[in-house]
Amino acid sequence: MDRSKLYRRFRTLLIANRGEIACRVIRSARAMGLRTVAVYSEADRDAMHVAMADEAVLLGPARARDSYLNIERVIEAARQTGAEAIHPGYGFLSENAEFAQACLNAGLVFVGPTAEMMTAMGSKSGSKALMEKAGVPLVPGYHGEAQDEATLAKSADKIGFPVLVKASAGGGGRGMRVVNSAGELAAAIVSAKREAKAAFGDDRMLIEKFVQNPRHIEVQIIGDSHGNLLSLWERECTLQRRHQKVIEEAPSPTLDATQREAVCAAARKAAGAVNYVGAGTIEFVSDGKEVFFIEMNTRLQVEHPVTELITGLDLVEWQLRVAFGEKLPLKQDEIKLNGHAIEARVYAENPQKNFMPSVGRIKTWRTPDGVDGLRIDAGYRDGDAVSPYYDAMLAKVIAWAPTRQAAIERLNRGLEETDVRGIVTNIPFLSALVTHPQVRANTIDTGFIERELKKLTEASSVAGDLELCAAVAAIVNDEQKAARKEAHSPWQTFGWMPVGKRQRVFSFRQGQGAEHKVTLHYGNGPSTVSIGKHEFVFTTSPADCGSFDLTIDGMKSRVTAVIEGHELYLRTRNGRFDLHWVDPFGGETEEHVGEDKIVAPLPGTVVALLAEEGATLEKGAAILTLEVMKMEQTLRAPFAGVLRKIKCKVGDIVSEGVELAEVEPAAS
Repeated sequence: MDRSKLYRRFRTLLIANRGEIACRVIRSARAMGLRTVAVYSEADRDAMHVAMADEAVLLGPARARDSYLNIERVIEAARQTGAEAIHPGYGFLSENAEFAQACLNAGLVFVGPTAEMMTAMGSKSGSKALMEKAGVPLVPGYHGEAQDEATLAKSADKIGFPVLVKASAGGGGRGMRVVNSAGELAAAIVSAKREAKAAFGDDRMLIEKFVQNPRHIEVQIIGDSHGNLLSLWERECTLQRRHQKVIEEAPSPTLDATQREAVCAAARKAAGAVNYVGAGTIEFVSDGKEVFFIEMNTRLQVEHPVTELITGLDLVEWQLRVAFGEKLPLKQDEIKLNGHAIEARVYAENPQKNFMPSVGRIKTWRTPDGVDGLRIDAGYRDGDAVSPYYDAMLAKVIAWAPTRQAAIERLNRGLEETDVRGIVTNIPFLSALVTHPQVRANTIDTGFIERELKKLTEASSVAGDLELCAAVAAIVNDEQKAARKEAHSPWQTFGWMPVGKRQRVFSFRQGQGAEHKVTLHYGNGPSTVSIGKHEFVFTTSPADCGSFDLTIDGMKSRVTAVIEGHELYLRTRNGRFDLHWVDPFGGETEEHVGEDKIVAPLPGTVVALLAEEGATLEKGAAILTLEVMKMEQTLRAPFAGVLRKIKCKVGDIVSEGVELAEVEPAAS
């Protein structure tokens, strides 16, 4: 094939993705002088990546299959805008050989491997067969073409339980299930196939032996069209939850120099088997004694920034230069490893509620400056909507330092200074994770998070005197700001009173706990607050980024506060706190849905009904499954009883709070 059709210089790049990765590609492309084109769905009209690009094209309705997964619409968007090349990012169409070929057929440069390379290595089944032939050690498993239930069941029995059922074309934990016994296999395959089809458009499965106490190691590779192939050191992604990477770091703290060179050499051998061109990742699993090849990702990975920080390279720039037809700018012995980098994925999800995705509008988005070894890769900002249709990742916080321990400290500081409100995020969970003693000591495996989940998701500390004083100060400061808009308001000065002193009583509640009363004394002289039997003199002064300095009895503390009606979010030296300001005029009401009602916790699509009307249910029995943010959420019976009514059908798109089923409690 004429390589000029595959790789050639271009000036306009279309990014066939959304969110953080689209923004990240746009930044590098713009720095190289390229014109950028974004694509978007109806749900993403006002998204950050749309605003960043030079041009943007509407693909279609919100659901990915009608927009970001619609190959014809993406190709047509390139034609409309004069784009000469397409960068697929990760996820969506990034490992779709049909899409890569469609780009070539349309005369477009696909920033990635060819369809043939993608077919050979992008398929988990295909790559395993290739590696088996090349003599690369594999995890025992089945990766054949036959996908009937009998073949898969027989293969699982031969391998021996527990096994891992996983999507051949998948990634990110989607379409993946651990199966502990033969009785669980059929249901796991059905569920994994359904999830894989929705996420990747491909429901083929493979089955592997589930390696006990595994560690996940991966090597970044990149090749050019001139036969040069490099490895850019390795990353460790052992900290996972439900097979979804949570924390990634580079280099691996598990490998010594000899092991590092061996695994990197194996990765180059694996990619060299197909003369690979473009960026990719060779993934391995280790049982502590041996390292096994598990798959290749024929795309850029979410965690690529940690490799960039230890090498000083821009992988997106290198991808684009390879697509131009250029040679890689460095040789293998010129790739230097410098320091340690670690990354945390910030998701819109609630760790207190089994990591249920959180949707809504972001009211506050504050991140620290990307300086002193800290980097923030984000796809959202103030006012953006987080929809239920896509992956829940909002941003990545990445830190570099000369040593691993220093990088962890820097990452934790970055997480502590990141405030996102309006939706629930996993930031407190991430902070608890990276500071866990076993994580610091690197005595972990891929099951670590599940074992430590209770500790990692413990409720925040009880608000103390500092937080209660801060809550009062935040409210008063907010009222002062409002008063300053009135030219002749006497509240221009804190606590102004014509004569004497007055007092004002505040009441706060944290969660379902008791109310805390705080009395503010103000007027002539210093202001004070009384909490129980204690009285404190306090003053405030503004600081950067919406924070303020609170001085209590001579001790100054930095406080970040966000007020949303009667809800207060505070960040102090003691952590993060959510307080409710009890309405002093009363009238507060709470709406409760009857416990017998099964309602949609978030907008989503009903993908399976798992019980029939009239069925007798045990507490926790599965009733139906919703697809939310490309992940399946199974709704279960809140108590033992009878399924009185099912009020939805498969395929229904339901809104948050819609009643889906009704359970009648068992007679006592």
